[in-house]
Amino acid sequence: MNDLCRLSAIEAAKKLARREVTATQYLKACLARIDEREKDVRAFAHLGREQAIAAAKALDSGPVRGPLHGLPVAVKDIFDTRDMPTQGGSKVYVGHQPLTDAACLALAKHAGAYLIGKTVTTELATFPPNETRNPLNLAHTPGGSSSGSCASVADFMVPLATGTQTLGSTVRPAGYCGVIGYKPTYNLIPKKGVWADSDTLDTVGLIARNVPDAALFAAGMLRYSGLMVPDNGPGTAPRIGICRTHMWDKAAPEMKAALENAAKALSAAGATVKDLALPEGFQALTEAQQHVAIWEIGRSLAYEFFEHGNKLRPALRDRCAKAYEVKPEDYHRSIALGREYRQRVAHAFGDCDVLLTPAATGEAPKGLESTGDPSFCSMWTFLHVPCVGMPGGKGPNGLPLGLQVVGKLDDDARTLAWAHWIHQRIWT
Repeated sequence: MNDLCRLSAIEAAKKLARREVTATQYLKACLARIDEREKDVRAFAHLGREQAIAAAKALDSGPVRGPLHGLPVAVKDIFDTRDMPTQGGSKVYVGHQPLTDAACLALAKHAGAYLIGKTVTTELATFPPNETRNPLNLAHTPGGSSSGSCASVADFMVPLATGTQTLGSTVRPAGYCGVIGYKPTYNLIPKKGVWADSDTLDTVGLIARNVPDAALFAAGMLRYSGLMVPDNGPGTAPRIGICRTHMWDKAAPEMKAALENAAKALSAAGATVKDLALPEGFQALTEAQQHVAIWEIGRSLAYEFFEHGNKLRPALRDRCAKAYEVKPEDYHRSIALGREYRQRVAHAFGDCDVLLTPAATGEAPKGLESTGDPSFCSMWTFLHVPCVGMPGGKGPNGLPLGLQVVGKLDDDARTLAWAHWIHQRIWT
């Protein structure tokens, strides 16, 4: 029964709905995996073992609750949870206990899921890393800020987890850990009860081991069945734009090779594949995004910075201080630029259904001092478009090289379907 933890979320959901497996049996398999591996991976900031057992038993004694019935969910430790502490990976919030659940967690519970624990995040979902290690190679970072969420799913501790993305905090660590990181269109998933860094950028993300599982999580949570990936796929092969972006010089040789190899494989599989260069002006979005992120992070964390700055890690304290050096006119100009280019991005796709682009500069860096470079994600986050991160090759240390499928604004259902088609053909 311990192999149950290796089932996909969709496979597990079907067995749970048919009562072939009980929620308690499935949870025991996940807990056994956590007990086996957590001392090495360190994915969890808090494990709600007793609450999870009680929730699973309650589900077993009643009717099937919904499409997520019996699925345990790991929760990034910046989501409010009424029966587990929310500490944000920071000394400022040690022992902090919210009174309510974040809205998206309440929705997931109503659809039959339950929470198994809180996963490690970088401090307040910014840059200073905490203790999680990449389960594929413990000497390497899992990425961040959704470190523990991606690691726990990659290591078969849980089928599903929540994350967030302000720069690249869902898509990049998913690629590093070899799993799927779905960053929906901005605000598709409600943010109430999720600690803010940048309201212009923050997006609730979902982590799973395949694209249909991520789609199930979103569809069940939101009561939006149209997000589900059809069993027969999207029907026709997609038109894919290979988009290297203006950050291409930052990509490692192996990442450049991974994108080229993916293009060849997708073309051979029947997709229409062509190079797509973004129109003039898009390169200005990187600096604009940085202005917005720094300004808003500093102000969102004003209480922590001004009242408890001595408890913040030096890197975060310095970043908050720099927020007040950004000129208001630069911030407002950057906000306006983002608004303008969100109107232009669909046209930039040309006749392509989706774009394929790197999710990171290379494989997960060695060591735990850095969570990696978010450069290849930040522009897409600023544009509010849906992105699906996935492994697309292997680097010199044998770790995954993350690519991402980028869709048009509010085109999440088709983006997920095309991402599944692509993932099946570039990663086995």
